[in-house]
Parts: sequence; C-alpha cells; structure tokens
Amino acid sequence: MSYENLTGRTAVIAGAASGMGEATALLLARNGAKVALLARRADRLETLAAKIEAEGGTALAVAVDVTDSASVTAAAEAVHAAFGSVDLVVNSAGVMLPNPIADGREDEWARMLETNVAGRLRMIRAFLPDLLAAGEAGRSADLVNISSIGAHVAFPSYAVYGATQAAITQLSNGLRAELGARKVRVTNIEPGLTDTELGNHIDNAELSGQLDGMFEFMESLRADDIADLIAYTTSRPAHVNLRQVIVLPTQQV
Repeated sequence: MSYENLTGRTAVIAGAASGMGEATALLLARNGAKVALLARRADRLETLAAKIEAEGGTALAVAVDVTDSASVTAAAEAVHAAFGSVDLVVNSAGVMLPNPIADGREDEWARMLETNVAGRLRMIRAFLPDLLAAGEAGRSADLVNISSIGAHVAFPSYAVYGATQAAITQLSNGLRAELGARKVRVTNIEPGLTDTELGNHIDNAELSGQLDGMFEFMESLRADDIADLIAYTTSRPAHVNLRQVIVLPTQQV
C-alpha cells in the first residue's frame, strides 16, 4: 500500500532499534518521511539508518535512554538540529517483565514504570511543542502511543506490565481530550501477540515457556503489521483521527 500523505513529514520513533519501532521507521522512510531513530542501542540504530539511506531515504540515529530526562532532552536537541521541527512521534519504546506480584520484584516494577510510562511522558514533553506548531499551521500532527491488549485483558503474572499499558491507554485518552482541539491527533495502538524482542527479557523460565507456547499455537502478528497500521493511521487527512486500534492475531481471543 502507498501512503502518499507521508511524503515530506518528519517523524521521531522511540524504540527504533528493533521490533515495531524498527519496522515503522523503515515503512515511513520508504514512503517519503524523514525519520529520527531513537533507542539505547546505538549500533542497531546506525545499521538501520544506513539501510534507510541506502534505499534513498533520510534517517538520523540518536542514542537515547528514555528513563533519563537529560538524555531525552539531548536527543530532542539533536533531532531539531538535524531536521528542524517534527510532526509525527511514535512512542514504541517499552519493556515487558512479567512475574507473580508475590515475588515483589521492585526492580522490574521500576523499570517498567520508568520506561513504559515515564519514558513516554518524557518523549511527549520533548516534542509536543513541535506537534502543536504543526497543528496550528494546519499540517498533520500525530502522536502515536503503542500500548497492548494487556491494557484490557488480565494475564496471570502480568499485572504490573498490564497496569503500565492501561496507563498508556488512559494517557492517550486524556491527551486526545487536551490536544484534539489544537489539531494534534493522538492514536493508541493496542496489539495482541506480536513477534518482537519484547519477550526476550523475561526473567522467569515458566512464563517464557508459556509465551513460546502461544507462538507455537497461533500465527502471531508481525512487527510489519503494526507498522502498516501506523503508516495508514498517520497518512489519513488531517481532520481524520483513527483514535484507538485493538489489533489481534485472528486466533487470539
């Protein structure tokens, strides 16, 4: 599918080193958007930027830790110096660290809260002036948050992760009420089982095995499927907001 309205736009993708963020960066760039690639793994970003530029696109790799305010501020300054103002922000940086709540894994709780919730807020704060300026100028302005079906469906041992995803879904609702009148679209995308690196950091052999079993049982979504949704959503006419998408593999209920 072609997304002609993406040509000439400037996008920032947090979590661009892998998975949904990487796939989204590639698709946006292939459809004419300049893309700023933000993530912790600088080597992965440089490889992705080189691939985009080899295909004729424009990309900037910026290492960032979204759990650190100064790092996000410095990243925003680097993006502005290279590209000027942006008009599309994709918040896809996140971690999934399930464990039974009785285990009391405060280290995991803190990491998920800092990355999945506070990290998204830092990204929004850094680039919201750009989005507001784009909306005021009559251009498309998009904030896309990636949460999860876990915002709506409870899974045993995923309580804290699910809570962070529900927070992003509700944050998106609140921001939509606050920013819609100023012509900034806020979209929340809530995928089900998706084949990404998200499950690679699970510190629980039983839960990791359960997740592997789900991938064996059903055909999961792919990162490209989510990128396709983001490209479709952000290429609609500026007065059209696809505000929330729950997307599941056909076999997932």
